[in-house]
Amino acid sequence: MQGKLAELKARGLGVAAISYDSESVLAAFARQHGIEYPLLSDPDSAVIRSYRLYNTLVDEALGPGGSDPQLQEEVRRHVAGGGARPFMKGIAIPGTLVLDAEGRVRGRYFEESYVERPTVSQVLLDLGGGRDKTEAIRIEATYLDGAVFLSDPAVTIGNRFAIVAELKPRPGVHVYAPGATGYKAVALEIRSTPGVRLTPARYPEAETYFFAPLKETVKVYQKPFALVQEVIVPNTKEIQEALRNGEGLALEGTLEFQACDDRECFRPVSIPLSWKVRLKRLVTERPAAQKQPG
Repeated sequence: MQGKLAELKARGLGVAAISYDSESVLAAFARQHGIEYPLLSDPDSAVIRSYRLYNTLVDEALGPGGSDPQLQEEVRRHVAGGGARPFMKGIAIPGTLVLDAEGRVRGRYFEESYVERPTVSQVLLDLGGGRDKTEAIRIEATYLDGAVFLSDPAVTIGNRFAIVAELKPRPGVHVYAPGATGYKAVALEIRSTPGVRLTPARYPEAETYFFAPLKETVKVYQKPFALVQEVIVPNTKEIQEALRNGEGLALEGTLEFQACDDRECFRPVSIPLSWKVRLKRLVTERPAAQKQPG
């Protein structure tokens, strides 16, 4: 969030983080990492409870039934890989809430694993904000323009980011949507570094197009549209090794489609895609509260 703070402010968006940590711990963390947005202290977890985000697994794991194998597995997934510890009592289920000017929730992001979070760029993409076409692969043809790009050029363990293909058919041209038979439907196919998870690509709702000469009805895209492939960087052995070795994430794949106008169909196109995404170190240190002078 700090890296995107100027962009967020330019868009009229404010940022604040809230945790159960004391003011002194948050102040030490802010100084250590140059955090300039508010870090709000909720030491009794009152606000966390009011949002029903109190992580009860910590209390259960530290209680009499804490040795239950199923509970321990849930703790490793939803609290910490090394298990629950006393200082964790009061933590929240991690997530991001997006509020409008009236305080109403307009977006919420919560993951199954405690370490997985969407990047700020990913949240902005979902909210329909401007798109920073980082290392974009440009597509220019007589019948279509577009670009395929990453939401983030650098990520860390737990990040959820996106590969986006924005395509703009020329006037009078349509691109075949998934489900069209007899034609090459548009498809964003990505292969990745072992250990990385890919969610199913998201395709927008298609239009129904009637081609009079052949009296056929098919699903197409005629207006500008975007395909989104989300990529998750889990805490796996492969990712840990890549981070230790200073390696990035290799992402490769293809963008395939076929376009037609009212008279003819153009040859199917397959565009190779490849990126090397930088891996950043995950901050895990918990600063000690500094004693006040006097």
